[in-house]
Amino acid sequence: MGSRSRARARAQASQISAASSPEPRTQPARQSRRASAAAVPAAPESGPAQALTGPRQLPTAVRIAAVVQAVEAVGVLVAALIAGVDALTGKSYHRDSGVAITLIGIATAVALAYVARGLSCGRRWSRTPAMLTQLFTGILAIYMIQAPRLDLGIPAIVVAITGFGALLAPASIELLTPGRARKS
Repeated sequence: MGSRSRARARAQASQISAASSPEPRTQPARQSRRASAAAVPAAPESGPAQALTGPRQLPTAVRIAAVVQAVEAVGVLVAALIAGVDALTGKSYHRDSGVAITLIGIATAVALAYVARGLSCGRRWSRTPAMLTQLFTGILAIYMIQAPRLDLGIPAIVVAITGFGALLAPASIELLTPGRARKS
């Protein structure tokens, strides 16, 4: 839960406790905040407002998208480490370019892992980078299939299609698309 959400929840709790409490406030500020937060039970809500009030269960499609994104991060990390080993053993075209590719690959794997973390937390910003990752994975898979490297191309295309499907599922769109109006 973000700091704005916590602040909003505290403000709502204090408003409710102030409205229901006829006695004057003589407690220290710290104790009154704890008492008002403890006295107000969380009301069950549904929809986008639920994200602001407390922990929620992520839809299965979003969890699948996060797992797919994490698998892609691990794949990029493995490829980067293989490129690093090749650069160190002299199998790379140029040693310097092998080191650069390794460093770029590691940074990319970290970025993809960060996006996977964003998806697993239901962060709206994570949808666009995840969609782009699926697009690039699909393009790479097509190149691999044409190469013909079917051992790498077919699993990559399956991962890309699974990721797209998970991100385009109605539950994912509802959670991860900002400002989307709900249909009545």
